[in-house]
Amino acid sequence: MIYALFVIGLLIGIPIAVTILGTLLVFMAMNDAPFTIRIVATEMFRGMNSFPLLAIPLFVLAGELMNESGITGRIIAFADVLVGRLRAGLALVNIWASVIFAGLSGSAVADTSAIGRVFIPEMEKHGYSREYAAAITAASSVIGPIIPPSIPVIIYALIVTGVSVPSLFLGGIVPGLILATFLSIYVMATVKNETAMKEKLFARESASKALLGGILPLFMPVFVVGSILAGIVTPTEAASFAVAYALLLGVFVYHNITFASLPRIFSRAMKDSAVIMIIIAAVSAANWLLTYNRIPNMLTDWVLSNVDGKIAFLIAINLLFLFVGLFLEGIAAMLVLVPIVHPIAVSLGVDPTHFGIVVIFNLMIGLITPPLGLCLFVAESIAKVGMVRITRAILPLFFVEVMALLVITFIPETVTALPGLFGY
Repeated sequence: MIYALFVIGLLIGIPIAVTILGTLLVFMAMNDAPFTIRIVATEMFRGMNSFPLLAIPLFVLAGELMNESGITGRIIAFADVLVGRLRAGLALVNIWASVIFAGLSGSAVADTSAIGRVFIPEMEKHGYSREYAAAITAASSVIGPIIPPSIPVIIYALIVTGVSVPSLFLGGIVPGLILATFLSIYVMATVKNETAMKEKLFARESASKALLGGILPLFMPVFVVGSILAGIVTPTEAASFAVAYALLLGVFVYHNITFASLPRIFSRAMKDSAVIMIIIAAVSAANWLLTYNRIPNMLTDWVLSNVDGKIAFLIAINLLFLFVGLFLEGIAAMLVLVPIVHPIAVSLGVDPTHFGIVVIFNLMIGLITPPLGLCLFVAESIAKVGMVRITRAILPLFFVEVMALLVITFIPETVTALPGLFGY
């Protein structure tokens, strides 16, 4: 009954955190000690009572400040200089601008919103269909949480032991570039309108000016990730430095952020962070119940006795997370499932860093799949072409991303080589 209540809550559209908490409260109220309602509040607080979790609202705030400071145009101009002259130039600029933007916000939804507002109308002017432009924007934004800094990576490292944030940060760089390369090959092979593609989006700016304009924003990911890898700061401290750097650029260098606008920016970041933290708290309470009832142990024993080897397990994990990504938001799915499947992966000899990036990659693909793909919704809200048209346009890109997923799944060195080079 309790599982049916949970599934029904999700199907009728109740937010994941409310569904989990409501199900838990009903379960606790119906049972004797130790299943008491006060455990829900206790475990929720314990789940949020973590210093590393402070990195999440700080990175969200840093992303909001960077978006507000007007760096989107500078990033696009920078990417345009690099790939804008190639075949399918505007589509390539869209993809590689997302790669650069990934190092600033770590959020796929923020990427879709910021870049989509510029690119979707601009690509339409240059011969692309509006749904194709929206699909490319949503598909390339998936790169955001894979390349560091990344909020899902920080959460994953908090969920499991034996995996460090720097290791996962390094492990996500090559997979993110592989995904960008696969998408680039696809658009260069499929876009036929040569004349429209070779138009220069920022012809009014010289190449040198565009390159110089992109240098300061690019220093942020180098500064954040580099300071963590060097052991100078923790991820939480690096996030606070990122906020200070974004504030410095927005207020004193670009002059696009005023002190009067700061309350609005902080309020928006606080709302986004609160959603993540409430989900973490709710899932922490649910995980206590699962652990108390030995559900992870029983599932681990069953898998080890029925799954024949590491390859079969990885195939099953990809299918599971791609399916779950259709219905659950990525962070929520990670919090619910990773504590269960990660010990199984380690038992089968899967590298923890490799497994973490595979899981994150899977769930980020879920951001562009209907019926609940957040990036798909954001892109459609900008393009206003209807979910049917944008879904049809993004379907080939979904398969391209699955191909990239298979590469990093079955060639672990694409993930582990870089962390190994740095001693992780």
